[in-house]
Amino acid sequence: MTDGAVLTLWRYPLKSMQGEELNASHFNDFGLLGDRAFALVDVETGKVVSAKNPRKWPDLFIFRAMFTAPPEPGEPLPPVAVTLPDGSRISSDDARFAEIVSAVLGRRVMLAAAGAPRPTLEEYWPDMAELDHQDTVTDEAMPAGTFFDLAGVHVLTTSTINRLRELHPRGRFEVRRFRPNIVVQATDDVADFTENKWLDRRVHIGDEVVLEITGPCPRCVMTTLPQGDLPKDREILRTAARYNDVNVGVYAEVRQIGMVRRGDAVSLA
Repeated sequence: MTDGAVLTLWRYPLKSMQGEELNASHFNDFGLLGDRAFALVDVETGKVVSAKNPRKWPDLFIFRAMFTAPPEPGEPLPPVAVTLPDGSRISSDDARFAEIVSAVLGRRVMLAAAGAPRPTLEEYWPDMAELDHQDTVTDEAMPAGTFFDLAGVHVLTTSTINRLRELHPRGRFEVRRFRPNIVVQATDDVADFTENKWLDRRVHIGDEVVLEITGPCPRCVMTTLPQGDLPKDREILRTAARYNDVNVGVYAEVRQIGMVRRGDAVSLA
């Protein structure tokens, strides 16, 4: 039975910057090839730079990162082209990269490739009664050797987006706010938190890739931030908190590698 189809694929070469929409990508043991392969690191604190702390890093969502060529399995990753807030572009292999990006951000940063044994970042919790913490900053660990928050792949269905739009009609619930890797057009496309029924199940995508759904995807302040023409909206996060335990989509791990393409069938096992 087919439960849906791949609507879009997204890769974020440099953590917490805008990413790139794809028609196809290889999935390796970690996730979508090249996803969160790089991050900026705060030279002063040694922590990964993240839009999860917008008080320190308010402009990250203005930056956009994309590979200069499609990554290939078994090959070194190509350089990343980063578009700065003023529209200019710099390559990650430019000797002035760290200097120029630091000047724009107002803090000294360096570029790092995934691989650190215990990477951490700072997360700001807005003052919302529905959250575990209010108006405070916590240190959060990431899986060893990665720049992922909790797992390698984030899956989101159109059904969940539709349900959130019902609950907060004035909000602009768009994929960009939630930064998934795979957006699934559900077969029935009802307005429902469909992924909640996928926990601990396997998802087959196309002819090759198999994912195992490992847990819900808890959301943070990043979903409320302005991005492009999307306005700041605290109700985006509050709606997810009130109606779905702060979760939007699910996390997954790759159990069988291969290619995923836009339009590939998605089925639960």
